[in-house]
Amino acid sequence: MDINRVPKHPIAQRLFILVAGLWVGSLLTVGYLVAPAIFNTLTDRQVAGVVAGNIFKVEALFSCIVCIALMVLANLLVNRGLSQYRPIRWLLLAMLLCSLAASLIFIPWLNALRDDALMQGIPVMLSPSADMFAKLHGASSVVFVIQSALGIYLLWRLTKNTQ
Repeated sequence: MDINRVPKHPIAQRLFILVAGLWVGSLLTVGYLVAPAIFNTLTDRQVAGVVAGNIFKVEALFSCIVCIALMVLANLLVNRGLSQYRPIRWLLLAMLLCSLAASLIFIPWLNALRDDALMQGIPVMLSPSADMFAKLHGASSVVFVIQSALGIYLLWRLTKNTQ
């Protein structure tokens, strides 16, 4: 790295890395620490599922907002000559799609199945919708793992040494 070369827009780049790090950290914390802790602490799995579902709902909406903000900032940085943010935009788009899938498809559908079962007075896993609920939960878990992996890769790309 040329010692005389001053990085372009260092404050914007540091802000980008800070926000991305906090966001990905929140994803990992919710998915791999908070949700398992809820299920290990609460004895009623139905209540644990409702609590975890609400936390994932907030995280998914938060992820959509942060991801869009980072995409806007990445576009500004690319327009100002920082071409290393071009591929970052694709990672952010993929992560946004994961968040949108959770926010608009999986969480509402899972909540509807759970609510229908509760209206019948039975837990969702004992209802006729149990199989569908399990499949949707599995698919949403896969999407969350993909989003987590993309987030880790995003941070890896953002913090790599560009000599």
